[in-house]
Amino acid sequence: MRSVLFRRPDRAAPPPLDLGRRLRECDEFFALPELAGAPPDRRRRARDELRRTGTYTHTSDEILIGAQLAWRNHARCVGRKFWKALALIDARHLTSAPELAEACWQHLSAATNGGAIRCLLTVGPPRDADGREFRILSSQLIRYAGYRRPDGTVLGDPGNTRATDLAQRLGWRGAGTPFDVLPLLIRTPEGAVHWFEVPPELVREVDIEHPEFGWFPELELKWHALPAVSNMDLEIGGVTYPFAPFNGWYMGAEIGARNLSDTDRYDMLPAIADRMDLDRSADRTMWRDQALVELNRAVLYSFQRSGVRIVDHHTAARQFCEHVEREAAAGRRCPTDWTWVNPPLSSGLTPTFHRYFDPPDPELRPAFAHRAES
Repeated sequence: MRSVLFRRPDRAAPPPLDLGRRLRECDEFFALPELAGAPPDRRRRARDELRRTGTYTHTSDEILIGAQLAWRNHARCVGRKFWKALALIDARHLTSAPELAEACWQHLSAATNGGAIRCLLTVGPPRDADGREFRILSSQLIRYAGYRRPDGTVLGDPGNTRATDLAQRLGWRGAGTPFDVLPLLIRTPEGAVHWFEVPPELVREVDIEHPEFGWFPELELKWHALPAVSNMDLEIGGVTYPFAPFNGWYMGAEIGARNLSDTDRYDMLPAIADRMDLDRSADRTMWRDQALVELNRAVLYSFQRSGVRIVDHHTAARQFCEHVEREAAAGRRCPTDWTWVNPPLSSGLTPTFHRYFDPPDPELRPAFAHRAES
């Protein structure tokens, strides 16, 4: 395990604690029907501790329930049908960046599960009353480096150039391939950043092949099996957990129609179209569309062949509509961002495209909350 410190004296001070809002969120949390089994005086004791110290301590069961509800509430997620399957690694007792990195390695191992991906959350120490916190700066536990080159192009993933720049300033040196796994970046309450090389045996990757095109492996494409998001705050009952990586499993289009296709990511469609001998003289030839479909077929085929859990966008959309109907039957709204639950290809062929949903509610808690980059 290696780490290097990098102090950030320019780091902005945390915002002041809004005690009134936190007390209200505490009240609302313990009033939820899912907390009906809590001791009768639990809400009062939590409120008293929050008022006295600026925070309070959840039980592991309360965190798990809160995290499952945060997933159920997350307006941008198409995979919410499985919110009750989320499991927990409670790492709140850990007090150092190396210990928390080890908890992330435990997460990678348990969640990857030999390819049978498990929905998992790891929770580290909460933000304290003074705004001090441990935080993962990496957007996911596994991300590929993007190296800026003198001619303005990027080797690897252009979506990760900022994280790559920071890792290199800290002393990390990658192998210089298009798929170098970035180190995990953890910032401590003191403002120091530690980097940790991700153990390669914990990074399950899938080489992308095609069921018909024998030349596809020559593109040397691959992707990691586990999408473990690590740059969101988990907010439960007035307490914020900035260290809270969590994962489900990939929808194929996330990889095939975004990560490997977007022009500001790996931008592979022109190369695939040329291999397919498609006419790229004009957009109206629909060469992009043809190449996109074949790349997505390749992703789904490769993951299935490798024994790694993945879902296609048609199935994911159908499952989400089933979830919405189930929520309605339970008397609950299902706030949804229409632009996020519809897939980035063939949207009009999926049931999510042809219906309206309850609008997103930014005040709904518990929540996985997006935060400003820092």
